[in-house]
Amino acid sequence: MAKTNKKEPVVKKDPADPEAKKGWRISKQHKILAGSLLVLFSVALLLSFISFYIYGQKDQSAVEQLTDRSTQVENWLGKFGAYLADVFVYNGFGMASFLFVRLLFLTGAYLVLDLPLRKLKNVWFWDLFAIAVVSVLLGFFATFMPELGGVVGYETNLFLQDFIGKAGTLMVLIFGLIIYLIFKIKISPETIKALFERTKKEIGEDLDSINTPVAESNSLYNLEEFAVDDEPDEEMEEPTLVIQKPQSQFEINKEALKPTISSASELILEPTLRTSSPPIEVTRQIETPIEETFVIEKVEEEDIVEENLASKLVADFGLFDPTLELSNYKFPTIDLLKDYSTGGITINQEELEENKNRIVETLRNYKIEIAQIKATVGPSVTLYEIVPEAGIRISKIKSLEDDIALSLSALGIRIIAPIPGKGTIGIEVPNKNPTMVAMKTVIASARFQEAEMELPIALGKTISNETFVVDLAKMPHLLMAGATGQGKSVGLNAVLTSLLYKKHPAEVKFVLVDPKKVELTLFNKIERHYLAKLPDTEDAIITDNNKVINTLNSLCVEMDNRYSLLKEAMVRNIKEYNDKFKSRKLNPENGHRFLPYIVLVVDEFADLIMTAGKEVETPIARLAQLARAIGIHLIIATQRPSVNVITGIIKANFPARIAFRVTSKIDSRTILDTQGADQLIGRGDMLYTNGNDVVRVQCAFVDTPEVERITEFIGSQKAYPNAYLLPEFIGEDESGIKFDIDISERDSLFREAAEIIVTAQQGSASLLQRKLKLGYNRAGRLIDQMEAAGIVGPFEGSKARAVNIPDLASLDQFFNNEET
Repeated sequence: MAKTNKKEPVVKKDPADPEAKKGWRISKQHKILAGSLLVLFSVALLLSFISFYIYGQKDQSAVEQLTDRSTQVENWLGKFGAYLADVFVYNGFGMASFLFVRLLFLTGAYLVLDLPLRKLKNVWFWDLFAIAVVSVLLGFFATFMPELGGVVGYETNLFLQDFIGKAGTLMVLIFGLIIYLIFKIKISPETIKALFERTKKEIGEDLDSINTPVAESNSLYNLEEFAVDDEPDEEMEEPTLVIQKPQSQFEINKEALKPTISSASELILEPTLRTSSPPIEVTRQIETPIEETFVIEKVEEEDIVEENLASKLVADFGLFDPTLELSNYKFPTIDLLKDYSTGGITINQEELEENKNRIVETLRNYKIEIAQIKATVGPSVTLYEIVPEAGIRISKIKSLEDDIALSLSALGIRIIAPIPGKGTIGIEVPNKNPTMVAMKTVIASARFQEAEMELPIALGKTISNETFVVDLAKMPHLLMAGATGQGKSVGLNAVLTSLLYKKHPAEVKFVLVDPKKVELTLFNKIERHYLAKLPDTEDAIITDNNKVINTLNSLCVEMDNRYSLLKEAMVRNIKEYNDKFKSRKLNPENGHRFLPYIVLVVDEFADLIMTAGKEVETPIARLAQLARAIGIHLIIATQRPSVNVITGIIKANFPARIAFRVTSKIDSRTILDTQGADQLIGRGDMLYTNGNDVVRVQCAFVDTPEVERITEFIGSQKAYPNAYLLPEFIGEDESGIKFDIDISERDSLFREAAEIIVTAQQGSASLLQRKLKLGYNRAGRLIDQMEAAGIVGPFEGSKARAVNIPDLASLDQFFNNEET
């Protein structure tokens, strides 16, 4: 570039002129352009460096294949970012490379703001010096992870250690840090000394401010000066002592030594003396004061209560989010479901008019006049509401059920006399061309999407064509019954599909029992998202009846554990407990955790009773009676819930019942305690009751391909490492056998956990969780293994287990005996 005279004005020349290029200077636009480029490049370096430490191991093999377009990298800037991070971080200076981002950003900012670059000379020198020192320092302390110091820091560190050893290398690094602190940060011995003196002075002033109120209060009770009363008190029978040093011949009544403060500066003591000699009145003031100790006791302030600490944690970190581990989880889309409907319900006016005339004619044949009749068309059934004339007995209309069915030539006539909440009598007549209720229309309805329920279930549509949504958490258990092929398994799929569309995997878990082995196998794909199982079991969906017993007993253990947590948290149900945990009022170190809902689904329950009998009935009865408050809900499907299948205790705890079509009125009464299920038309037509009214619902239809698409959509997303593990249950006949036979199957932390238990003399799983930082299930297995080995005693409810080994020496002897 040619030099120009600054005094001469700059003459604009034609850019095409070759002489103009000789006098070309860097304009402001060029500086802004170059500065912006440097700023953006620094941001690119920052993004590539950060993503290197997140995905660096995955991109390591792809760095050498930059030209191969099929190679995929995880770096946020693609292959170029992976290459930059490999050059600067891995093969460069490691973590110290982040200082290059600062240098380039400052340089670009100076160019954009048109500031003199000579001011950056000092910054560039000391930052480069810091890059070298920090790189070697990280290489010295992070030999196990070369990415911290980079190849430059690692190799430089090894080179220095070969010649001056580790101690010499450390001293060189300390000297480099001292140089940086003295010349760059301007730290001197005087600065450090002044800092300590200022800190000492502030501490002294704080102590003086604390001691000053105590000294002032002591001055009010100065015992050196007392007022002398020359005249005796007229009301006192005993002589008055103004001041007297205690002597051996006097016996002072200490209870009468009570201070009476007459002013802020004097204290009059009026003790009563009992002497063996005549009373002596002392009027002389004694210089030596009584050595009385006056102690001001300050009551310590109470610790901050848990709620205040919790509110501070919420203010700092926000409410606890149980879905954080799967924060990118996406709920299934409605497009995965198939729409079977043909544009809604088709109203056949001729059919309605014909049925109405036949009903009126049949009733008139029996001299029953009708004042009004109204028809409500549903998906599969039409409800005719009639208002009889005054004086007509309802029981008379009820007895004509078969006659009306004969006149209409229809199957499944059902008379509701009267309709609850209305002054009418209902006659339900099946449609000649019923409309299928697709699961898609039910899931997409506003009533389901806007439902503010804990466990919303969309069962189908009512006679009035409204989506029927119920809350499983308020049922709290559901009994489904009906003849073979009437829609029980489809109803179970509809229940599970509703929960999959509404609840996050962290909020609900399923325990699926499928004796038929084919109905619920599709849900295997969501095992690590939604399913719960026993430890050391392969399949989450239980098809073996023997495993059902252990699973049900494990749920009982989980129920007891949850009730213990609720007791410690002083709450009454799982909703209050989870709200308290989200508000950070419960300490996870004490064993508290977020509790998901658990839904136990049993298909063909009668088959379990036939094969297992009492072993299944007992845990089912316990869960039905107690599990409602802690979020474990049961859905049991069977063909006929007779007494030999479902006992009265279990049935009494299932107020919510669904009845599909059955063959006789007796079966209907067995399910619903009333008739009506024998008059259904099948194919998903059902009656639902929750202990009060009976509602007729057309169950939503969800086919196997739809369930398969939903499970594939969920299963293809990121999941938990394992399925939700239930507490391990060891039967009485199996207790201690597994671990005593093969000691090699013990946990790797067995001995360390045993030492902690013996040292604390407290057999508690929560203690192992805190000390070894374990999950609840692994800590519980360790306790079970120690029980099998005889180190701790059996389970004693809410109490800690007894420890059978008194000290560590006995424990060592115990392990030595096992080895021999």
